[in-house]
Amino acid sequence: HQALGGRPPFPIETMLRIHCLQLWWNLSDPAMEEELHERPLYRRFVGLEGAARMPDETTILRFRHLLEKHQLAPQVLATINSGLAQQGLMLRTGTVVDATIIAAPSSTKNKDGERDPEMHQTKKGNQWHFGMKAHIGADADSGLVHSVIGTAANVNDVTQAARLLHGQECDAWGDAGYQGVDKREGLAHSKTRWHVAMRPGKRKALDPERELHQLYEKVERLKASVRAKVEHPFRVVKQQFGYAKVRYRGLAKNTARLTMLFAMSNLWMVRRQLLGVRG
Repeated sequence: HQALGGRPPFPIETMLRIHCLQLWWNLSDPAMEEELHERPLYRRFVGLEGAARMPDETTILRFRHLLEKHQLAPQVLATINSGLAQQGLMLRTGTVVDATIIAAPSSTKNKDGERDPEMHQTKKGNQWHFGMKAHIGADADSGLVHSVIGTAANVNDVTQAARLLHGQECDAWGDAGYQGVDKREGLAHSKTRWHVAMRPGKRKALDPERELHQLYEKVERLKASVRAKVEHPFRVVKQQFGYAKVRYRGLAKNTARLTMLFAMSNLWMVRRQLLGVRG
């Protein structure tokens, strides 16, 4: 607090750039402080080249808490998407919905002696997973994410479908986990046309010798080709940014981080187009 004789604050843009660096490289607060001291390129990016002092880990932590307190991550995502839409990179005529599990520590060997109460276990295939789910709605044409919801891992995908739509789409796509979505509350009278994948068992039973079943198979392949777009942001967040496991306890903090990560993934996915516009 400079008015009370404290140190002058760092510019908001500087702190936001530091926060982005943390997301890109999946760094802790102490690691981010250390990297700022060690890497001139990072200091140049955040606008602290030649500065006499750097933000310490407590300052970095407080800025992140400020973002969480005021729920600014969804606003960042909306602002980025507004700019991308103005450049014709988001058409918003269709949405693909999907969810992925983000693992959380299942061990009780911690100071509280218990697992995170907001995380839960779920069975996928023949394997049990403990953690949370990231539900997203992505633009069917570009694969850019416009909606993010965080829940416990045991929450059924179809229950979040309505909240993942932005309301302007004519069509929506989902995998077999979204069967019956058009009959759920909030969507029963919607004008959005749903294209949901056939259940695996039913598709496996199709007879390739029957002409009608051949058409069904072609339709399923077309649906899958559209749904594949939603896998791209998941890959960027988990593989490119390394966020395959939760970093904090509680859904709110992890959902805020995921929302920022998907905002960053949108920029990453269209980086060539953006650089082409600038260049």
